[in-house]
Amino acid sequence: MYLTQGLHRALQRHPHKVALQHLADGHERHWTFAEFAEQVGRQAAALQARGVGAGDRVALLAPNNDKLITQLVACWWLGAVACPLNTRWSLPELRFAVADCEARLLVADESFEANAAALADVVPAAHADAIAAEGARLAPIDDTRTGGDALAAILYTGGTTGRSKGVMLSHANFWTASMTRGAELNNAPDSVSLLVAPLFHVAGLGRLIGQSIVGGTCVTMPQFRADAVLAAIERHGITDTIVVPTMLQALLDAPGFDAAKLQSLNRIAFGAAPMPPDLLDRALAAWAHAEFFQAYGLTETAGAVCINLPANHRAEARARGLLRSVGRAGLGAEIRVIDEQGRNVPRGQVGEIIVRGPMVTRGYWKLPEASAQALQKAPNDGWFHTGDGGRMDDEGYLFIADRLKDMVITGGENVYPAEVEAALRSHPAVSEAAVIGLPDARWGETVHAVVVLQPGADIDPAAVAEVLQAWCRQQLAGYKCPRSVSVRDAMPLSAAGKVLKTTLRSEHMA
Repeated sequence: MYLTQGLHRALQRHPHKVALQHLADGHERHWTFAEFAEQVGRQAAALQARGVGAGDRVALLAPNNDKLITQLVACWWLGAVACPLNTRWSLPELRFAVADCEARLLVADESFEANAAALADVVPAAHADAIAAEGARLAPIDDTRTGGDALAAILYTGGTTGRSKGVMLSHANFWTASMTRGAELNNAPDSVSLLVAPLFHVAGLGRLIGQSIVGGTCVTMPQFRADAVLAAIERHGITDTIVVPTMLQALLDAPGFDAAKLQSLNRIAFGAAPMPPDLLDRALAAWAHAEFFQAYGLTETAGAVCINLPANHRAEARARGLLRSVGRAGLGAEIRVIDEQGRNVPRGQVGEIIVRGPMVTRGYWKLPEASAQALQKAPNDGWFHTGDGGRMDDEGYLFIADRLKDMVITGGENVYPAEVEAALRSHPAVSEAAVIGLPDARWGETVHAVVVLQPGADIDPAAVAEVLQAWCRQQLAGYKCPRSVSVRDAMPLSAAGKVLKTTLRSEHMA
């Protein structure tokens, strides 16, 4: 189980087939499998020449493009660990991640040149084009065929305790996650997958790996723009993609939308937020022949462990309420719903969702206590505690009931309140802060902050929201910053002194 195996197989079967194509601003680049493999070998040599060896971490900062994919695979070819960074992060967030993973090298796209320069005191940096140029002068090195339990990637999640955690994922984690999904939903080798979901998220990276395993074609775009995505589907015969509901709505609402020109698209995966039934109905009408399916998983499970199959999105299954389900445990995954003592709750009752299987992470980078807490609380080791609440029906269908970690999902991005609250509390005018998610028709949820000001705070009451939003933008990615702010004299507290976020939500919903 090594993540370069699919590339070697494709070289035997169809070396001249297009492996990778990048679309941006009217420009296109494409690579056959033979060309791509040579590029990977040469760029692995360039990384090696810069001192990167097996097990070393390489931080990657780039939008979705062919360069980023080449660098990812070059890391695996060399036996190094890829650490793709969130391109929407602020400089302090980037600084933390590269320092935490002890990156040997940062490879940055030219569009992030300023960030790379600002991080020079933490990690040596190189432009992606420089690595490619250096590789062009070097002979390709042989694939180390590193795999199994060796680390393939560290993906950083938002921090429930105010700091991000590096999720350690092995070659075996990714491989088994992709293979078990493919066994339930066949991933055809002639498929053309549009990778518009960010590759620093497990959904995008997992889709890349799934395509690599079967030798399918990947098409990349640096960002989601509805008009560009529609043009790509029509021109390049895109067969599948991953979206969040807001992206799907943007496609259907686009002025140039013409379903007749988009019929190559035969599979649409969605997740990260509930799919509104009326939106699904519009999509089913546009792509009557297509397979729609919802997936549930986490970074810690290398992607989906639960799949609501296409048949459950049609009328008969929807009448049984299965559209609201995230499906049943996928092949290779065990799922339980437990109480606080680790016992299975009766079917239909809500408890915490725990998962076990070969796709589950080995833990968090340099956080042994957090790893032990997440992985060893159940009676039998190996069960991962998701922190999500859910219930299971008599047929094994799982329904998400609540996010026990209070995570806010806005436009498909995970926002952890503790991280935002820490930024708010660092402002001298703020005494207390609580962050909740409020329903939003466009984004699913928006980030709302409730604050208690310091006595005698020197801040204009009419400008509190504007001031605190600007303050947060200096420390956090834009999507994490509050869209709205309200001020209270005091927080509602439980008997144990915890902020009652249910009360705050109820007040704002009212």
